[in-house]
Amino acid sequence: MSVLRHMTVFAAAFVLATPVSAHHSDAGVDLETMVTIEGTVKEFAWRNPHVYVIVESLQSGEPVDWELQMGPVHFQTRMGWTRDSLLPGERVSIQANVFANGRPYGLLRSLEKEGLSVGEGLAAVIAAQEGEGDTPPAESLEGIWRMNLNKMKRYPGGFDGFYHAQMTLTDAGLAAQAAYDPLSAENPESTCAGRPTPSMLDSTQIYMMEIDLSQQDEVVIIRGEEGHTRMVYMDGREHPDPSERFAMGHSIGWWQDDTLVVDTANFEDHRSPYQIGVPSGGQKHVIERYRLALDGTYMDAMYILEDPEYLARPLVIYHELLPSPHLEMIYGECDEVNAGRWVQE
Repeated sequence: MSVLRHMTVFAAAFVLATPVSAHHSDAGVDLETMVTIEGTVKEFAWRNPHVYVIVESLQSGEPVDWELQMGPVHFQTRMGWTRDSLLPGERVSIQANVFANGRPYGLLRSLEKEGLSVGEGLAAVIAAQEGEGDTPPAESLEGIWRMNLNKMKRYPGGFDGFYHAQMTLTDAGLAAQAAYDPLSAENPESTCAGRPTPSMLDSTQIYMMEIDLSQQDEVVIIRGEEGHTRMVYMDGREHPDPSERFAMGHSIGWWQDDTLVVDTANFEDHRSPYQIGVPSGGQKHVIERYRLALDGTYMDAMYILEDPEYLARPLVIYHELLPSPHLEMIYGECDEVNAGRWVQE
């Protein structure tokens, strides 16, 4: 495979990744203009929530360090990248969308390096994301699941557009959103704070989700590739006192015929759980319902989200998930250095 081919497949793969990173990545970035950056690799930061390559380039005869953002580790891994794909001292030519204000930071769209051997996994990534491939039907909710993108309505701006289109805000929600600076340390994504329920379900367009029913009489465990694990208590307990609050909320569940119902409350305050500057708080309440289709070829998943302080009406969202036993969950903890590289000082 030629170097040019490597450039092309990497660019296509990163386009798939960008809707998930839209919570901060494209704010302040000139998405209409592509620039070429040639230089030497100083660092290849193989860490979540985004992989970065730091490239030293000459600008008006002076060395400048460019911070260039890629997709998350699991996505780059499925493309065939490893932590050793780029090494310090190697010469590269990169095309990127960069900050309009001249800051040396950008979204990497393609990369050329002699001898680079990546991209072979792209077909598998696209097949997984588009719901292609011959996988056996599921027998239960147990297993690895991904969103059926063919059934997902797409919005400009990725998650930003998705939530903007769906949410009706209260005056408090509108005021908080107007005051929000996504490129500041105010953005929880800069500190690995994570995003609470229902983000794991909404994120299955790129992060796989695993449901573990091995202890279902006591607890159902739901894991996401973004690094979070949810414990859904099935033993009949109630939510604790409202004064006891949790970053990801507190989840209890039960079976209603063949449907798993999950009730999550007791959320901590979060400045921007939907990535658009709308907060959530102690009044937030989420009901999720998961049901396997009769033929086992997909799962119906939906949630109702209420937060009367910030949302003028409940948010009701439906997803179709596909069984993905051929995929391996690739977990990765969030690294605060990488998480906050984009913050404007």
